[in-house]
Amino acid sequence: MLESVTLKAYRQQFLGLTNKAYFNYGGQGPLPLPSLDAIYQCYQKIHDDGPFSRRINNDTSGFLTELSDATRASIASELGVTPETITLTENVTVGCNIVLWGLDWQPGDRILISDAEHPGVIATIKELIRRFHLELDICPIVETLNQGDPVAVIAQFLQPNTRLLLVSHILRNTGQVLPLAEIVKLCHRQQPEPVRVLVDAAQSVGLLPLNLAELEVDFYAFTGHKWWCGPEGLGGLYVSPESLAKLSPTFIGWRSILYDKQGDPGEWQPNGQRYEVATSAYPLYAGLQRSIALHQEWGTSQERYQKICELSLYLWQRLSELSQVLCLQNQPPESGLVSFKIPNLISYKDLVYGLEDRRLFLRKVTNPDCLRACVHYFTDLEEIDQLIENLA
Repeated sequence: MLESVTLKAYRQQFLGLTNKAYFNYGGQGPLPLPSLDAIYQCYQKIHDDGPFSRRINNDTSGFLTELSDATRASIASELGVTPETITLTENVTVGCNIVLWGLDWQPGDRILISDAEHPGVIATIKELIRRFHLELDICPIVETLNQGDPVAVIAQFLQPNTRLLLVSHILRNTGQVLPLAEIVKLCHRQQPEPVRVLVDAAQSVGLLPLNLAELEVDFYAFTGHKWWCGPEGLGGLYVSPESLAKLSPTFIGWRSILYDKQGDPGEWQPNGQRYEVATSAYPLYAGLQRSIALHQEWGTSQERYQKICELSLYLWQRLSELSQVLCLQNQPPESGLVSFKIPNLISYKDLVYGLEDRRLFLRKVTNPDCLRACVHYFTDLEEIDQLIENLA
């Protein structure tokens, strides 16, 4: 009873959960009320003090610098890295673009991706290929969901002139968690030179317990508005210390550089700030910090992940009880994304819209065409039961 009461009180902090059963954390997490309040208070302070105030007690520029530094530190604490390795961006796609356009490509270089990557990233790679005369390889990772070894599949497609592997840590369509540590080791052992690894972390940050330093990944692009339940329009990019010198800035602004004594542009920032450009919606930083702090108040990243797995197992078991439903995974899921098919259904889109009319929110995804329901650590069992009853 106490746990039930506590969960109810905790969920009341999320306005987006008060009138619906929510299963679309992989699309966008609901913003907590304390985060919304932090954003408002930050805007209020900036405009009360004056956007360019430099008074001793109301130094807005100093306040925004401290806010940015604190946001990098908050993010870094969840990712197992130092704040200096974090670049603040708008979303995953921007982070991937920083890496894809910042490498020193040569004609004939190859890029390897999986067959489960996001269209926005694929479009960027196609333009790179056109401009720099690169080659693209696509390895079939989706089919390894229930059998097969994704590391072995990737190994088959690596070639001597492969420069970069771009892969998702958690596949957005099936919920499969890839063995990233083994994939990174494989790529870094390649000859004549190591293959760099860029990770689309849209579904892993805020869901998995992470230590990017131990994983030794080169680049890790993520967002704050999904599993962290932060404001949309704010994400980040991790660049390993070893990769910093090999990645040049493409978009450049006053935040990218250091200044000489005359105030003229000098060297690059010595850290992840070199990939930041100019003015941002800084109050969003306060909102994301508060969202991360709220999750940390509930428990550690490992404890939150364990609870997500418990709830996804319950959802997977309940779905498996429905005779007309086919879960994509034939074993308990390792993430909060549970994808399933209804083979005799004519239109997934119509079903999604029909469920929305009943205040049940999930997602239709493609490759393969299916439905995707996401659970977070604060998902209520009654929500899952309600979804099952309506599907039945």
